[in-house]
Amino acid sequence: MEMPQPPKARKGRGALTNESGRFESERRFSFDDGFCESEEEERAVATILSADLSRSVIARNESPDIGFDHSINPYRGCEHGCIYCYARPNHAYLGLSAGLDFETRIFYKPKAAQLLAAELSRKSYRCRPLALGSATDPYQPVERRLRLTRAILEVCRDHRQPVTIVTKSALIERDRDILEAMAAEGLAAVTISVTTLDSALVRVMEPRAANPRRRLQTIKYLAAARIPSAVLAAPMIPALNDAELEAILEQARRAGAIAAGYTLLRLPLELKALFGEWLETHFPAKKKRVLSLLADCHGGTLYDSAWSRRMTGKGPYAEMLAARFASAAKRLGLLPRPSVPLDASRFSPPPSLGGQLRLF
Repeated sequence: MEMPQPPKARKGRGALTNESGRFESERRFSFDDGFCESEEEERAVATILSADLSRSVIARNESPDIGFDHSINPYRGCEHGCIYCYARPNHAYLGLSAGLDFETRIFYKPKAAQLLAAELSRKSYRCRPLALGSATDPYQPVERRLRLTRAILEVCRDHRQPVTIVTKSALIERDRDILEAMAAEGLAAVTISVTTLDSALVRVMEPRAANPRRRLQTIKYLAAARIPSAVLAAPMIPALNDAELEAILEQARRAGAIAAGYTLLRLPLELKALFGEWLETHFPAKKKRVLSLLADCHGGTLYDSAWSRRMTGKGPYAEMLAARFASAAKRLGLLPRPSVPLDASRFSPPPSLGGQLRLF
């Protein structure tokens, strides 16, 4: 009996399939209808942009293991296509797939900056550091054209709203003028995500993200501008990139990072199947080992959503990873992330719509 073949990779895409979202009653599957002119045409998937007309942009959470309680994401979905992205299952709330839909159906918030200013002007608003890009990358490719993230930063700068940013894109260098001015007032800090130093692994795991060497150059660029920068070695994937943990921290420290963090691979909901088929296609010999070690960190399952365990896991492997990180960070003089205090005391809210200008 012929064994089924794993799905084929698509150039520039992380996910291999596009199964229906978990809330849908229908189920999609692929088959050869004879109409594709070539295999190249069949594998190509274009990016579709759609406006997200949300009436608010600040999201709030009470998760004790995250480090922020206010966040803003100008985009839903992410064209970087990182196969491990824990935000993928959120596309199910839009009636879409966590697979290819997540990286090809991108929703942007055209009035994000205006909505932010409106929320900052409310009397009930209490200034807290705002996490930019907590779910999807605020500097993904479409930002080059839409400039929503830059518009958000302009609002934050003008009203002294402190902001933290997480990205794996060199495009953040474009906004040095804003970030440098904010950092001088204790209002901005940046974290660059570096998952691996292996360019070949990046091409299949984070297909449209910056090369790891380019990300290290970005840390150096930000450090030269005195913008506090950290490195996030995440996610650490057992038996795949975990051996690089110390090297990532060393290279980032050399580039100018002052703080560091890490997380263990998280596979909530649809991500279990997506990551499994990705391993089967790209690293079939390692699949069993990777998933076995991950399950050992979560009591025999591939994911435990408990706040105290979801980021780092538990058990011998998780404890070893934590000890390695702590030892390397101490040796390199890297502070724990987040560690840069931001100043919320000088916040100057915008005038309320239709209201009088504030005199003091």
